[in-house]
Amino acid sequence: MPSTKEIRLKIKSVQNTRKITKAMEMVAASKMRKAQDRMRNTRPYGDKIRNIVAHLALANPEYRHPFVVKRDTIRNVGLILISTDKGLCGGLNTNVQRAVLQMVRQWEGEGIKFEASALGNKGFGFLQRLNANIVASAVQLGDKPHLERLIGPVKILLDGYAEGRLDAVYIAYSRFVNTMKQEPLIEQLLPLSAARFEQTPEEKRAYSWDYLYEPDPQRVIDELMTRYVEALVYQSMAENLASEQSARMVAMKAASDNAKKVIEELQLIYNKTRQAGITKEISEIVGGAAAVS
Repeated sequence: MPSTKEIRLKIKSVQNTRKITKAMEMVAASKMRKAQDRMRNTRPYGDKIRNIVAHLALANPEYRHPFVVKRDTIRNVGLILISTDKGLCGGLNTNVQRAVLQMVRQWEGEGIKFEASALGNKGFGFLQRLNANIVASAVQLGDKPHLERLIGPVKILLDGYAEGRLDAVYIAYSRFVNTMKQEPLIEQLLPLSAARFEQTPEEKRAYSWDYLYEPDPQRVIDELMTRYVEALVYQSMAENLASEQSARMVAMKAASDNAKKVIEELQLIYNKTRQAGITKEISEIVGGAAAVS
């Protein structure tokens, strides 16, 4: 049985750990609210540009942007993996990586080659362990995503699709459902599916006007398509950041609660050990007194 001194040291150690996890829980809760607000604020921009792009695509059937052209055969694909830079966020990264691993095995079974772009340190390390062809990466992105840092790694895959080097581009991230639930998701980014451009009757009425193009329709549609895809990537990054802070807050709360339980158990063991020591000393005193008398 450990001595009372060893138990006191263990209790002190767990108490110090609980202080850290409690502080991290409070920090994550604060960042989570900001990340959720940022995620919700990006949605109106994405909806507006989607409606404009959908209307322009229908209004100009004579020109089809490369991003909406579907390839007959799939031989090479691109993957954008969005993950966190730091750990201590439960199984958030593990769930996304498990889904990506399953998809990669499916591609290998079908003879499809892939090249990847990593946004986040955890995903970059995962792709390195897979010996994947990493064409671009961006790490240490911070708590607030900046589009100028995301464009470079993403543009390499977008250009590869436009040039015909890639037949499809996928994006993997954690979609924010609520504070307690984050869903790992792998979506097809390119070619843009018709489902992304579906409009409700209200949207069709609101966007039923014609456009004047300057300098020409092709250039306008090219720019809008690029901005739209960038908006999708930015929205995915914002969703992942909100998921990260939510998962970290829940994980740190669970760690703090577990530390509290461990402290209570150690305190009980300490009291029993101390009581046993006192009882033993009393027995020795009584025995010594009886021997003298």
